Amino acid sequence: MGNGVQESPGALTQGELRPVASSTSQAEGSKMGRNVLNTLLSGALAGAVAKTAVAPLDRTKIIFQVSSNRFSAKAAYRLIYRTYLSDGFLSLWRGNSATMVRVIPYAGIQFCSHEQYKRLLGGYCGFQGKALPPVPRFLAGSLAGTTAAMLTYPLDMVRARMAVTPKEMYSNILHVFVRISREEGLQTLYRGFTPTILGVIPYAGISFFTYETLKKVHADHTGRPHPYPAERLAFGACAGLLGQSASYPLDVVRRRMQTAGVTGHTYGSITGTMRLIVREEGLARGLYKGLSMNWVKGPIAVGISFTTFDLTQILWRRLQQRGFIQG
Repeated sequence: MGNGVQESPGALTQGELRPVASSTSQAEGSKMGRNVLNTLLSGALAGAVAKTAVAPLDRTKIIFQVSSNRFSAKAAYRLIYRTYLSDGFLSLWRGNSATMVRVIPYAGIQFCSHEQYKRLLGGYCGFQGKALPPVPRFLAGSLAGTTAAMLTYPLDMVRARMAVTPKEMYSNILHVFVRISREEGLQTLYRGFTPTILGVIPYAGISFFTYETLKKVHADHTGRPHPYPAERLAFGACAGLLGQSASYPLDVVRRRMQTAGVTGHTYGSITGTMRLIVREEGLARGLYKGLSMNWVKGPIAVGISFTTFDLTQILWRRLQQRGFIQG
């Protein structure tokens, strides 16, 4: 003390090493891990609720997509009614178990990766914690959709097969995998993969871009950071309408390629499949077959999905604030 310099409580003596402040980084890592888990679960729930709600319409759309029969609202109604009379009410949800096996990881990965891509692109562009500019906003959605599609594609293949075949052909999801692998080869599980990825880029990009943009415009004009649930449904419906319309021809192509093994057709490439469809069925009636039904089911499904995800996230944050779950 005689040197006039007061020693602070945190001062180090000679040869002493300051301990590494690892508790803060561990806490941040733990918080990030919980946030990732939250978005995964919220996305999985959103996808499951949305797809189950529109499963009969989705199954009907796929049946028309993979056949040469002309689509109309009357024909779709007749197909649904005949299916109900012959196989019962629950048959309208045939293939929905395969849909759930696919859509739960798909939606969870898509929503979770979208949040992570937004965070990464926001930090890169200098918009951390703020709404992204248009191009990164579109890019985040496209990357999220591509990531989810790449990781879950065989499940989509199985779901398409179950939707268009009688229940006697495949008894369960595992049976589909076994029969396809044994009779057609493992590579068949990735048939239609390229048009799927090419289609999901505009679909997911436009969907997330439109939804995030409408929320931003709404907040700017109303001063309310959180839209009402009905407004979220409307924003999601617009997003689904635009996204699915932009990518629909590629959706038809991938369904044809996925179900070629049970429909008796052979499709070798994307352009070849498109040419064959146009030559046999026409442009609008072929590549856009079932689009009008998609305009009904698509906006409903996407609206429910986005709304469920957002409301689940809000509920999670409120539970954290009230101490029911660890923040």
